[in-house]
Amino acid sequence: MPRCETNMDTTETFQKDWALEQEDTLHPPMVTVEIAGKVYQVPAGITLLKALWYTGHEVIRGAGCLGGFCGACATYYRTKDDPKVKTCLACSFAVEDGMAFSFAPPFPARKAIYQISELQDPKQDLFELYPEAPMCRNCNACTEACPQSIDVREGVWRAVFGDFKSVSDMFMNCVMCGLCAPVCIADIAPNLVAIYASRVQGAHFTEKPKDIEARIKAIEEGQYEKDWERILRMSDEELQQATVSCP
Repeated sequence: MPRCETNMDTTETFQKDWALEQEDTLHPPMVTVEIAGKVYQVPAGITLLKALWYTGHEVIRGAGCLGGFCGACATYYRTKDDPKVKTCLACSFAVEDGMAFSFAPPFPARKAIYQISELQDPKQDLFELYPEAPMCRNCNACTEACPQSIDVREGVWRAVFGDFKSVSDMFMNCVMCGLCAPVCIADIAPNLVAIYASRVQGAHFTEKPKDIEARIKAIEEGQYEKDWERILRMSDEELQQATVSCP
């Protein structure tokens, strides 16, 4: 009997400890945040985007991959006791106690319309399509606003001087959030200038892979028509088998 009582006491102690751990899991530590001017309590450590969902904001479109592209969840935020407003992507930034944030609305930057294949002098055409580009004041506000840590100011000047290859490399991580545009005192949309430079670099100044050109020509000449017709006639089972048997 004494041994049984000892075992029972041990079991009760274990269950009590386990229940306390479960309680902590069900009720995680909470932090206070301000979303669009209203105060909420949200679980510590979650992203700003999840905090919006947690507080009942119906974010269905225009938020990261939910909107069809990365960069749509551009956000302005300010941390506790720091007056400086900063920028981030809500899908990849965690909440902090005392933080205030709100989604950045789409900025109506002017987007030039052009056909890449019809550009005769792409480096000179930049000044016709984006005449404000050389008006950069070197204030560096665009770089400060970039949540991807791109040297945006430097990229704009490289585009102005026709170094499209460097611009393309520098803006490889650009997610087109557009946060660089509203802070520009010269009304430049650096992200649009950069995407123009990247497109031109690929279409006009980058050597085309010979193997790809040869394959495209072979397709245009109909060398694979019979193979394509054979594939179209295959059943699902035959397609699966053909895929499995491919080397």
